[in-house]
Amino acid sequence: MPRIPIFRLGRSAEEVLPPQLSSYTPKLTLEGLQLGVDNLRHDVHLSPRFVEQARLQIARLIVRHGDMEGLLAAEKTERAGGNHFIGSTPLAKAPAKASGSELKPLLADLHVSVLNRAKAAENLSLDMLARAAIVKFLRVELNSQFAQMLERGRMMLKSYEGVRQQKALEYRERVAGFQVAKKIILRKTGQELFRILREIEKETLARMRRSLFGNRSEAEYKLFLNPLIFTEDGCDTYLNAEHYVMLGNFDRDPDRFSNVRRIARDFLLSLKLGSTAEDEAVVDGWLNVPENAQELVGSGQPDEATHEGRSQKARLEAWVEMLEREKLMDYVIASYETVPLLAEYSPRINAQQLKNALISREERDRVEKLIQEHGKLSVQSLNSAAARVAGCRGAERAKMAARFLRDFLRYHRDLRRLEALNSALDSGNLIGNWKLRELSAMNGTLYEFLLPEEQKPTEDKVLRHVILKADIRDSSRLTRSLLEQGMNPASYFSLNFYDPVNKLLAKYGARKVFVEGDAIIVALLEHEGEAPLAVSRACVLAREIIDIVRGYNHLLERAGLPALELGTGISFQDSAPMYLLDGEQQIMISDALNESDRLSSCSKRVRKAIAAVDGPFNVYAFQTVKDADAGESPEDFILKYNLNGIRLSEAAFQRLQQEISLEPCPLELPKLWGSESFQLHRGLVPVGNEIFKKILVRSSRVAQIDPQKFSLQHWTERPYYEVCTNPAIYAMLEGKPAKGGF
Repeated sequence: MPRIPIFRLGRSAEEVLPPQLSSYTPKLTLEGLQLGVDNLRHDVHLSPRFVEQARLQIARLIVRHGDMEGLLAAEKTERAGGNHFIGSTPLAKAPAKASGSELKPLLADLHVSVLNRAKAAENLSLDMLARAAIVKFLRVELNSQFAQMLERGRMMLKSYEGVRQQKALEYRERVAGFQVAKKIILRKTGQELFRILREIEKETLARMRRSLFGNRSEAEYKLFLNPLIFTEDGCDTYLNAEHYVMLGNFDRDPDRFSNVRRIARDFLLSLKLGSTAEDEAVVDGWLNVPENAQELVGSGQPDEATHEGRSQKARLEAWVEMLEREKLMDYVIASYETVPLLAEYSPRINAQQLKNALISREERDRVEKLIQEHGKLSVQSLNSAAARVAGCRGAERAKMAARFLRDFLRYHRDLRRLEALNSALDSGNLIGNWKLRELSAMNGTLYEFLLPEEQKPTEDKVLRHVILKADIRDSSRLTRSLLEQGMNPASYFSLNFYDPVNKLLAKYGARKVFVEGDAIIVALLEHEGEAPLAVSRACVLAREIIDIVRGYNHLLERAGLPALELGTGISFQDSAPMYLLDGEQQIMISDALNESDRLSSCSKRVRKAIAAVDGPFNVYAFQTVKDADAGESPEDFILKYNLNGIRLSEAAFQRLQQEISLEPCPLELPKLWGSESFQLHRGLVPVGNEIFKKILVRSSRVAQIDPQKFSLQHWTERPYYEVCTNPAIYAMLEGKPAKGGF
């Protein structure tokens, strides 16, 4: 075992700094789920439409990567012609034209549906179970569809026996080649499926999950973004060459995984990291963190100007020495030099054979003969790569060693992630038998993950509701002003407020409760089994209403017409509303109606006082008496300001915290009277597939004021909440300058 050197600096010795290593152990636990009919695993039934489409897509990909299109076209012609004398046996149906563009939206819809269901149940294990089940299904179908295609090829060969010998020979070679190339075909097909899963995660699911659950279980979800998930055992030469480093496959190979891991472990033990290093689980945790390679040896060119850099250099020298002693260094360099050769020589020449040819003269002679036998290939690239391997010396060799350590740790981590995922896959039982499915469903142990259109309509039970009231400020003054100009107030309000708002309601699942002359009141009902997002979507709807009115105001001002000003209130009630009937018309009864009215109101007196304040917010609340004098009705002594703002009730804010993940937002903004203490919370609201809207919520305290002078006395402990509407604040959230200030 190499000894880490001690630097000599003049007359003093400088000890190597001990590395600060991180540890990580992949795991995926499914908690809070019921066991299925076998009392061992969780029963899962996947969407029939998704299953059918996925099978078609996998079959199409296998045909394409296996170069079987021509063979299947001949099969189709043969089936159409038939044998008119003895009849013909119908063959399996050819795979329909399916494309990734058809499978991807289905897969995205299925994942989004499951994520909403997990939110309704407040259990992320539901979503992880569905993901594991989908991966397991795709794995099974990869092998199943390949076997079916191979069987179809064999059946077709039988139909050519005794006749058309030339065609039979050609097709026999095609089928044999298809069978031999199984691993290559399955790898290419699996990587296309992985690409679809990764794109869905990046484009939709990651943001939606963070919106609903924050950063919970982020480490677990990384197990599903592992390039190795569609490999049998994580050992695929070409995949390793593309994403990690190409290791040996045979027991005699010095660069086989088990041997490299032993060497890496010995290297860590040589660093004298304490008694914990003797624990195999601890060492394994260190090997699962690729960033530890940077901590240990840097990038291969440590900065010797710092103590840390000199320590990294010492460890790098020890690492290179260990690789050289184990006769592994040439294999490391050859592994990286082989990658550019694969496009030219593979699959005609095995990748491992190419790597060995760069090290061994004897093996290179064999490979050169194979290249010459092919006729169309040149040995020039091979010889150039071999020369680079032989000529790699000094600093370049050290850089290769550092790169190898980093790439090996990445592979080690993903291999452990694959093992953790495989363990979770074993805990899921994909039920295909309808009797078992019915039995599991009857016992309440079946987890069905269906597309929205496949789900059975459930009883339309309302659990909770939200009321949103958007009130036009000074509507009487506006009406008089319009009449004085000979204009129609009804059409003015309709075209610039009611009609645009009505067009938004369906998008957010909102419905009108009733319309007043100067206000619109809508309800968002939360039904059983739906994702609980009523308050968060009401916040986004309110923001969009104000943004639309703001846009219309620009047009009105250009035309010399008065602008509209709104005040919006959002109230939440943790129960279904009640109704009374007026003839055939339903009239809603809810405490939230009255509360939303108070939240949307604005005192004219306060409006005049706040007009001089150039602040970023649109909602304030002021108390005109002392707390002791307010008694049991403090609301009666509150002056409200709500001009183009959105005020939330306290219950609505608390519900919002449950619906989506709200994170603290440390923006520096002007404070009322210079002493206001407020907190900002930002969140992301899922409105539809791949559509997310940002909201920023301000929580502040009611100020007690002198009503005569409108001066601050002190800040009370009573909170109030505002959904920010100022475009300048949202520009700051994006890191952009606030145009025009506040």
